[in-house]
Amino acid sequence: MTSPLKADGDDNAAAGPIIDLRGLSLTLGSEAGDVNILKGIDLSVGAGESVSIIGPSGSGKTSMLMIIAGLERATGGAVQVGGNDFTKLGEDDLALFRRDNVGIVFQSFHLVPTMNALENVAIPLELAGRRDAFDRSRALLERVGLGHRLTHYPGQLSGGEQQRVALARAFAPQPKLILADEPTGNLDVATGQQVIDLMFEMSDHQDVTLMLITHDPVLAERCRRVIRLEDGLIVKDAATEAGSIAAE
Repeated sequence: MTSPLKADGDDNAAAGPIIDLRGLSLTLGSEAGDVNILKGIDLSVGAGESVSIIGPSGSGKTSMLMIIAGLERATGGAVQVGGNDFTKLGEDDLALFRRDNVGIVFQSFHLVPTMNALENVAIPLELAGRRDAFDRSRALLERVGLGHRLTHYPGQLSGGEQQRVALARAFAPQPKLILADEPTGNLDVATGQQVIDLMFEMSDHQDVTLMLITHDPVLAERCRRVIRLEDGLIVKDAATEAGSIAAE
């Protein structure tokens, strides 16, 4: 049976937006009854855009991000990412798509504690069968300022260092899309600023699409668009000053 997963470089995938959500809904059951998390989201994001997602806790930000990553199934509507219809992909195809096209940066780092920094960054490359997995991992760790920490384990690294390892891992497969969920939430202000500067620098260098969840309005304005969610609905989608300058 032929997989519906579109290959990298597919002409149809390249022609459209990298993220296209139409009528996206998510309803979860609970003892008290169904809970409507997302209530009909329409959103299109082009290749190379940077988009921040803001809104109060419980507004559906992380749920939307997880659906875009293929880690959560929508209960209604259409989800297309990289030209792929997620409603037609099985779990194996979603995992393959994620491996090759999506880098995810979590608030809590999610490093493997029994692997050193070099091994953690190499994980997605080894899964993809890349022969240069460790050479590329080493180069990326040097890029984020951790060339001297290659053999250190997560427990031997500071929070900021762990998040820089997580950044290197997310960018290692040269993804088309980076999804970041409160990447500075566990860091102090100065360290968080360093991590964010690195993330934008690497996004620009690799020309990837960046979608970032944040509660920081200053950070949100660094993206080209700010999208505000409230109660499962988009209530604002506006270009920032950065986006206006980029459009000129």
